[in-house]
Amino acid sequence: MFTGLVEDLGTIVSVDRDGDGAVLTVESRLAPQIGEGDSVAVNGVCLTATGIRGERFGFDVMLESLRRSSLGELDAGSAVNLELALRADARLGGHIMQGHVDGVGAVSGIREDGFSRVVTIETDPDLLKYVVEKGSIAVDGVSLTVSRVDDSTFDVSLIPETLERTNLGGTSVGRTVNLEVDVVAKYVEKLVGAHAR
Repeated sequence: MFTGLVEDLGTIVSVDRDGDGAVLTVESRLAPQIGEGDSVAVNGVCLTATGIRGERFGFDVMLESLRRSSLGELDAGSAVNLELALRADARLGGHIMQGHVDGVGAVSGIREDGFSRVVTIETDPDLLKYVVEKGSIAVDGVSLTVSRVDDSTFDVSLIPETLERTNLGGTSVGRTVNLEVDVVAKYVEKLVGAHAR
């Protein structure tokens, strides 16, 4: 489980792709805290750490993860948001996240609003039905509050801390981002749907 509070901005060192998936190698100051087999959220996708050497470690990314996320678009030099799995004795500062990306969105607008930056993201209506104003959503693994939503887009407002500590600070229109909606909304939908039949 994760909270969406990014712990480090890592750098992709290499991406080795073949027909079976991809192997990502990442460099991060978090490496000394990671053990073989630990879960790490990479741009919001829960992956298993392997091959830890110094400040570098790797991840095997299966085809399912490549299809459902933006990880397949990463190249050497890409900045990635990293979060270690939540410990049982830690404070839940963001919101409950599983690292199971529900889909992707495309940044369709960016505007400054005082010291914050408003980012508009377009995504599939099947995903937007779980997005509510003032609710939580994970964008590239960052826990954010939805500030506006309509039938095709939603807005999130980024404070200076988020702009500095995550890769969302360097985002641009057209960029693909990973989205994970609030898991509670999906459970409620399933339970209500079962009783409505």
